[in-house]
Amino acid sequence: MLRKQRNEMDYIKLVEQSFANEKVASYPDFKAGDTITVSYRIKEGDKERLQKFKGVVIQLRGATPQTKTFTVRKVSNGIGVERIFPIQSPFIDEIELNKVGMVRRARIFYLRNLSGKKARIKEKKMSIKKTEE
Repeated sequence: MLRKQRNEMDYIKLVEQSFANEKVASYPDFKAGDTITVSYRIKEGDKERLQKFKGVVIQLRGATPQTKTFTVRKVSNGIGVERIFPIQSPFIDEIELNKVGMVRRARIFYLRNLSGKKARIKEKKMSIKKTEE
């Protein structure tokens, strides 16, 4: 009985891996507090265009790649706009990591109540090693 369950679990993992999107592997690793730009494919009638949504990641949720989503928040004309993107969405063209933020929480909903300079997130300074050729 136990051996049969293991075989079934192996098949489930195999199927999940086969359906895994190769494009998702090319996305950069990001977390809450990072500033990213999501290029999203929008279809209007028979035309298609790319729209870039740049903002701060306020949460990542979902355990498996099929259910994983992330929420991006930006302030546009003084109004806060949040958008939820599924990580496996075929409409996401690319994700670009602009800044790496320093936050202590995995979900930074407190950002919704802040405005102006208080809503800023400290940037993590990254040192790049130069190689001599």
